Parts: sequence; C-alpha cells; structure tokens
Amino acid sequence: METWQAVAVGLIPSIGVAWLFWLAMRSVVRADRNERAALAAAEAEQDAEDAKRAAAAARDADDA
Repeated sequence: METWQAVAVGLIPSIGVAWLFWLAMRSVVRADRNERAALAAAEAEQDAEDAKRAAAAARDADDA
C-alpha cells in the first residue's frame, strides 16, 4: 500500500467521527436555542398577563 493510501485509511475514520460529533453538537446547540426562545416567549406572555392583572387590581382599588 502506498503512503497516501495509508494516510487516507488513517484519516477517513477520524474525519467521519469528527463530522458525526459536529452534527451532534449542532443539534444540541439548535435545540438549546429553540428552548431558550420558547422560554422567553412564555415568560413574556406571563409578564404581560401579570401586568394586566396588576392594572385591573389597581383600577379596582381606585374604584373602592
């Protein structure tokens, strides 16, 4: 076997494993990004609901 073939046989599995690792890490990062966006949206919705309740409570206190 020539030298370049031996190098290729040695590098191809390593490159394949590195590629699989990159795909896995990309999936983890994307999932984390999507989860953070969903949590931020849920928190914004909760904050808006809390502000609406506080405004209603303030109006009720002023009416009394």
